Amino acid sequence: MEKGTNKVALVTGASRGIGKAISIGLAQMGYQVVLTSRNQNDLENVSQEISAAGGPAPLIFQLDITNSAEIKKTIHKIVEKTGRIDVLVNNAGIFFDGSLSLSEEKFKALLNTNLTAQFVMLQEVVPVMKRQKTGYIFNISSRAGIIGFAGNAGYVASKFGLVGLSQSLYRELTPRGIKVTAICPSWVNTQMAGEAGTPVGPEEMIQPDDIFQTIKWLLSMSPGACVKEIVVDAPKSIH
Repeated sequence: MEKGTNKVALVTGASRGIGKAISIGLAQMGYQVVLTSRNQNDLENVSQEISAAGGPAPLIFQLDITNSAEIKKTIHKIVEKTGRIDVLVNNAGIFFDGSLSLSEEKFKALLNTNLTAQFVMLQEVVPVMKRQKTGYIFNISSRAGIIGFAGNAGYVASKFGLVGLSQSLYRELTPRGIKVTAICPSWVNTQMAGEAGTPVGPEEMIQPDDIFQTIKWLLSMSPGACVKEIVVDAPKSIH
């Protein structure tokens, strides 16, 4: 692929759930999608699905986002290959139930995966967008990033941190032509939600494609319209 042929969208955690839906949707919009995840086989399946639908062939990078050195090498390879990054979707994350009952190890894992990894990714991608003088960053947080829920303090802390990081960057980067939006959904019909013991059925949850449709709408807005954060609720989670 020649540099600059397509707008480039980098999606972390692209192998399933929200990340997969966003990746497929952006490819259908014509973006050159860069898929990253720890699971190579799942990434290849998503890539085949995108190619079968006629979208631009994705680039695949197996990546453990908690490895900062790997992040830096991967971003260097992406920019070397494509010349740009127009959209970053910070989607990868993990969930552990528990507040003070959490082990220190699990609490640190939540922070490393849900916050520190996003910070390092932004450190590497934002300079690329600054050189372009344009870009859009989507930080996929959670309703738990703006409301503290009993029994989930570890996860809540990690997602509050991501929203705070996103809000500060919104104020720093928007004047420079780089938009930043935190997307904060409640229960989404994904494997992770099932593992977390969601209290509602699949049909009562937000669907992964709803998150893509939110991003599609935001990308369609004029340069003068900036959205700091969006909360997407499932009806039975409202209280």
